[in-house]
Amino acid sequence: MHMFSLISNAIRSIGSFISDNTGIIVFGLFSYIFIAGGLYFVFYFWKRKELWKAKIQVNFPSYKHTIRDIKYSFSSLIVFGIVVFPIAWAKKHGLTLIYTPIDKYGYVYYFFSIFLMIVVHDTYFYWTHRLLHWKKIFKWTHQTHHLTHNPTPFSAYAFHPIEALVQVGIVPLIAFTIPAHISAIAIFLIHQMFLNVFGHLGYEMAPKSIRNKFFKWSNTATHHNMHHTNVKYNFGLYFNFWDKIMHTNHPHYEDNFDKVIARKLGKDIPKNSAVSKEEKINASTRKSLIKEHV
Repeated sequence: MHMFSLISNAIRSIGSFISDNTGIIVFGLFSYIFIAGGLYFVFYFWKRKELWKAKIQVNFPSYKHTIRDIKYSFSSLIVFGIVVFPIAWAKKHGLTLIYTPIDKYGYVYYFFSIFLMIVVHDTYFYWTHRLLHWKKIFKWTHQTHHLTHNPTPFSAYAFHPIEALVQVGIVPLIAFTIPAHISAIAIFLIHQMFLNVFGHLGYEMAPKSIRNKFFKWSNTATHHNMHHTNVKYNFGLYFNFWDKIMHTNHPHYEDNFDKVIARKLGKDIPKNSAVSKEEKINASTRKSLIKEHV
């Protein structure tokens, strides 16, 4: 009981801190710097040689592209902050469904609300992502994100301001439709940030077991990395559900994942395999794929 009390108090403290506008901005900014910056340092500097076998694309992105992604990421954070301010005002005046105290609906609902937000966001992301690939608006919005073909953790939030507005749209949607404690929303936001950054990591850290029948619905870094090399496939975020039922999974996704895992484990890859051919997509081919969208 003592441990549960400590955890409950810690959650209340986080909720109290981010309840005001300044806390929300500081929380989001430092969370992103800590998660994206920390993972970039580990995988692209400190442990680069040791972890190279887990690299999805065997070449490394140029630093100028990383700097570009960092600039767009911080402009996205500004957009996020602008949207969050009026939501914080609405919460203060009782206009949202954000509730207190933390146990108002019980702890079972508290944890269920986090799961519900994740499922809603996964659906929201898939369909807004498909919309952003619509030829009429792609070059004005989502093409900015696809300037990066070999993503790093800093690519996660590298959005055009209009797309950043679309991405942060999940926050008001949740605030006005799902009863949730502010700390539950914070946990959800940390989860989405962490998974988004990991999806752009450029390394496959998921175990081979994720392909079994119990975890096959989870997406991997390989899944989204392939979306950056071929814009026609792999639109999902957390789960593979929508890509499966809408038939938008890349046909070589599972083979490519197996190839990366095999390389990570030190196994040989057949040179004539489908995934070996897929790796041969060069810059000009990627550009032609992008042109089909614009």
